[in-house]
Amino acid sequence: MTDTTSKTNLLGLTQQKLEAFFEGLGEKRFRAGQVMKWMHHYGVDNFDDMTNIGKALREKLKANAEIRGPEVVSEDISRDGTRKWVVRVASGSCVETVYIPQNGRGTLCVSSQAGCALDCSFCSTGKQGFNSDLTVAEIIGQVWIASKSFGSIPATADRAVTNVVMMGMGEPLLNYDNVVDAMTLMMDDLGYGISKRKVTLSTSGVVPMINKLAEQMDVALALSLHAPNNALRNQLVPLNKKYPLEVLLPACKNYIAGLGEKRSLTVEYTLLKGVNDQPEHAAEMIELLRDIPCKINLIPFNPFPHSGYERPSNNAIRRFQDLLHNAGYNVTVRTTRGEDIDAACGQLVGQVMDRTRRSERYIAVRQLAADATDASERNQRNAG
Repeated sequence: MTDTTSKTNLLGLTQQKLEAFFEGLGEKRFRAGQVMKWMHHYGVDNFDDMTNIGKALREKLKANAEIRGPEVVSEDISRDGTRKWVVRVASGSCVETVYIPQNGRGTLCVSSQAGCALDCSFCSTGKQGFNSDLTVAEIIGQVWIASKSFGSIPATADRAVTNVVMMGMGEPLLNYDNVVDAMTLMMDDLGYGISKRKVTLSTSGVVPMINKLAEQMDVALALSLHAPNNALRNQLVPLNKKYPLEVLLPACKNYIAGLGEKRSLTVEYTLLKGVNDQPEHAAEMIELLRDIPCKINLIPFNPFPHSGYERPSNNAIRRFQDLLHNAGYNVTVRTTRGEDIDAACGQLVGQVMDRTRRSERYIAVRQLAADATDASERNQRNAG
């Protein structure tokens, strides 16, 4: 078996870092561009297939480097065309990647962590606990796998993956350096050539990293808001206790202002029946976002076992949308895609080797609640 532990995985190197790697081998910097095209444009992972590179250099690369994406454990295809890959990363955990084709574009939802440390109450990923940050190769490897599966060459106009959203498992800004390098590769013409307008980072609100990102990149920003006031958001998104709305929203506004070009913040809001879907919540939201250029994406809750939440009725969803729309906001309701393969928003779980033991506690608490419900029903039957 080949020992790869000391080899550099070139898949995870930006152009600048790959140039430095070749210089370290005593080679010319332009070799980086050649290898990047083979990896990202053509999906090649065998140095012997790189026909414009001399045999001596190919042998040197085989001795010092590798091109290795995450292992594909399974691939599921939904009735609506959505695809979900489960991939195994170096920590032993599995994460999920989802491809959504719609209206001539293909959006890839990419994971940045195995599990998530934030424990948002309505998200299945958070209930799995947290295991590890993904490496750059494991993040960009998800784009690599998806592109190869369609046999598409990213440099061409008809590529399958046209948009990438960092909305999969994990909080991207808690794996900052690796996510930034991966997004750099997504946008690099020698990588996947995706427009900065079509790469979106979604965050629950890690304010210092939003400010840092504003100094380094100009990708699109999405905020997982989910509540129009601190009291409710503290319950749904515990990170809000550290970075409340009066701190978070100015950071988002500053980020968007730095983008210019009339770009706006995407506000994601998961609608939970009887929790945050009432007219008074819409009224609060209208005031909260009044000074921020934004578009609002309403996400009806996608159920998962023992969540404790329900999806609102269609009438409640339309009422909430209409209230925001009548106040002048651009509002869309996200269509549920891939629900039959558990690929819908909030349903991604993977197979996380939980270091926090949160998943054990979650299961135990839900079992206690179920036992209590069963006992209450038995008592009622006996009393009757």
